[in-house]
Amino acid sequence: EHTPLTLVCQSDGKRAVDLTKSNPKLKDNKVLGLVAKCDVAMSVTILNSSFRLRPLCRLHVIQQHLMSSQAGPEAEVLLERVGNAGVITLNRPKALNALNLSMIRCVYPQLKAWEKDRDTGMVIIKGAGGKAFCAGGDIRAVTEAGKSGDSLAQDFFREEYILNNAIGTYPKPYVALIDGITMGGGVGLSVHGRFRVATEKTVFAMPETAIGLFPDVGGGYFLPRLQGKLGLFLALTGFRLKGRDVQRAGVASHFVESQKLPALENDLVVLKSPSAEDVAGVLSSYQTQSSLDEEKPFVLSEHMDKINRLFEASSVEEIKLKLKQDGSSFALKQLETLSKMSPTSLKMTFRQLQAGATMTLQDVLVMEYRLCQACMTGRDFYEGVRAVLIDKDQNPKWKPSVLEEVTDECLDGCFKSLGDHDLRL
Repeated sequence: EHTPLTLVCQSDGKRAVDLTKSNPKLKDNKVLGLVAKCDVAMSVTILNSSFRLRPLCRLHVIQQHLMSSQAGPEAEVLLERVGNAGVITLNRPKALNALNLSMIRCVYPQLKAWEKDRDTGMVIIKGAGGKAFCAGGDIRAVTEAGKSGDSLAQDFFREEYILNNAIGTYPKPYVALIDGITMGGGVGLSVHGRFRVATEKTVFAMPETAIGLFPDVGGGYFLPRLQGKLGLFLALTGFRLKGRDVQRAGVASHFVESQKLPALENDLVVLKSPSAEDVAGVLSSYQTQSSLDEEKPFVLSEHMDKINRLFEASSVEEIKLKLKQDGSSFALKQLETLSKMSPTSLKMTFRQLQAGATMTLQDVLVMEYRLCQACMTGRDFYEGVRAVLIDKDQNPKWKPSVLEEVTDECLDGCFKSLGDHDLRL
């Protein structure tokens, strides 16, 4: 129906938002979750041109959860019902769609609402702007909160990990179009979903050891499940994968040329009650049509034997020793990279992936919440953010400065239960 859609909050009928005035493209779509100014849980209704009311759904959301989900170009998250799909658009292109707490609080309740909505057959998530899907979490905000003792340092990670788990356990097909930069928090929004579609513009990395953190958002779950020691290599070094290599590594499930994404999305949203097999069929057909860089080998193919051999070790110290003894240009380059990373982060990450290899996603996220809170009370995270993101001198002063001074007792404390403050999923 080409009928203007007006969403009315029944608790306050005067606060009606005609979405088609601020976003004409919505005229052809059903829309959910784009009301930002209601103060209580609401029932949303479509008011059509003949003023007949038709129930749409029950959204259990409050103002805080909708603070960045307004209809308009400045909204941080756009939430739409297009055809039979719920579509999430991360809409902070100037910030490379970096994920903040208000965005998490928009996406999570909408995912849960679509999960229960019979008319929503699948979920698609993408980023606006053409440069990034999501370049990571809003680290600066978390840093300031950690320094001041603000609860954001707990709330951000807790709610982010709860969202990661919701994606990993989502019962309906979940398709992440990771077109552009996809790092850190952006990986958490995509990698745990059933379908992850990379393009030639995709740049994937987990660079956290360079800022005194660790590859979180479930990195302890998906990284050790990549081929051989590839996950550990990516986790410790922050090595960047680009384009088709993101799929070849196993991070993405499919590769589709960027220019084909609009057509792909159109074919996905018209699927009625799609099964995972239906979605996989559409994605595979588009992948078959995408021949770009098909002839190029995997960027790490010639190094995989070395990666599997040199990163097979019982400690980070042993890995560095093996790299030094190998002496090849590739090995020495990785040794140089590791020497720049936080020693505490390297050891924490090594143990994280060792443990995560046999854990469920839920147990990994509980473990990672303990680790992130240890980082918030430590020193290296703040020093890493200063050196890389604030002063940009690229010269962090880690403490301890060498691996040998990071004791097992220190690491044990990082992995210790937080008791009543542990993450609950």
